[in-house]
Amino acid sequence: MLQIPEYKIPIVEIKTDFDIQIFIKREDLIHPKISGNKFWKLFFNVNQYLESKPEKPLLISFGGAFSNHIASVSAFGKQFDIPTIGIIRGNELENNWQENPTLSEASKNGMQFFFVSREDYQNKEKLTQKFSEKYPNALIIPEGGSNEMAVEGVRYMLGEDTKDFDYLCTAVGTGGTIAGISKFAEEHQKVVGIKVVRDDSLQKTISEWSRRSNFDLVDADENRYGKITDGNIRFINWFYEKYEIPLDPIYTGKMMQKIFDLAEKDFFPKGSKILAFHTGGLQGIKGANQFLKSKNRPLIDFENSIF
Repeated sequence: MLQIPEYKIPIVEIKTDFDIQIFIKREDLIHPKISGNKFWKLFFNVNQYLESKPEKPLLISFGGAFSNHIASVSAFGKQFDIPTIGIIRGNELENNWQENPTLSEASKNGMQFFFVSREDYQNKEKLTQKFSEKYPNALIIPEGGSNEMAVEGVRYMLGEDTKDFDYLCTAVGTGGTIAGISKFAEEHQKVVGIKVVRDDSLQKTISEWSRRSNFDLVDADENRYGKITDGNIRFINWFYEKYEIPLDPIYTGKMMQKIFDLAEKDFFPKGSKILAFHTGGLQGIKGANQFLKSKNRPLIDFENSIF
């Protein structure tokens, strides 16, 4: 069994000219390789699994070429000496994955890969059954790491230091993080999720996991997953220059950009205290810049100061 670690995560004020107070909780600092919310999602899934005392522990999960989740699973396996397998979307990557910074790092962490076509990847149920039969003792973790146990793990992102805030904000991909924040938030707190994906089923999924109705979902200005606009890049670079806090272009960059947009539109009542959760994902910056450079587009320009 893994022991629940005790961390003191800093909460930093983001000083603005708005009539509200904005703070950010630096969950990205919880571990140098197991990023933010992924740490708690994985921790509780793996602990439940280890309770069954599997003969040969093995972690298997799904993700794309630049997946924060794949990066975190591989790092988690290395940290706790558990072998890992990544089922990777896109069999076109099979012969050149070494050029991909996320997969290259995951391989260094000991992860083995199975590449599947984008069409086959859509049928997670079939893939899960196939790998369950091949590796009957393995823990197969859903894409993004979100399930009931992940939601329970997210409670450790909340504590005495988060109780006085009026709004709790997070980026939303698969819904596990916002479900956990919603489930364990104080009665007076409102939870706001910034959707970075187009998924109409999220409202229902989050409600089933959290069993509360204290949250709202707001679309990021560009909520197609993985889509990075020049506006996103400008905001991330400006935010780092002003606050010295790095944001990733898929989750936290879009979240903070939307929070600022909502503040300008008086979404939050005057005098509100807002807490945004920095859920990590910074490893994806290398891959994002690799793509942006190939398109002769502006880059996220603090990369070298992070890695």
